[in-house]
Amino acid sequence: MAQDAKEFRHKTPEFEGVKKTWQVCNSDLMKVQVQVVKSGGENNLHTHTGEDAFWYVISGAVRFYGEGDKVIGEYQKGEGILVPRGFKYWFESASSDALEILRVTAKDQSIDNKRVDLSPQKDWMIQQNTFGARQ
Repeated sequence: MAQDAKEFRHKTPEFEGVKKTWQVCNSDLMKVQVQVVKSGGENNLHTHTGEDAFWYVISGAVRFYGEGDKVIGEYQKGEGILVPRGFKYWFESASSDALEILRVTAKDQSIDNKRVDLSPQKDWMIQQNTFGARQ
């Protein structure tokens, strides 16, 4: 099915708190977001059941971890990682500057995509109700 092209322009606004995500554009197969992560804005160990995610550092630095807090890699401006669906990970800002990171996801339409938390959500996640209240 043909779709129209979608233009976008992104400028990171100021915000309160330690982490913010903005959706830049999307289609039925993919989603493009920018996340800004300040000190204390790390997330928890989790996985996504039906989407692959491409992460690209715009500014700052990021450190990705796998199960058991094993460091997968640290990435600077112009670097990144592809995280396939089902992979267990979490990440944090790895510099004194705020991390700005591009997240592009592609959805497997044959799978119901869910975020599955594998460790407790961080306090900021619960306070912002970022991913819904989870037990």
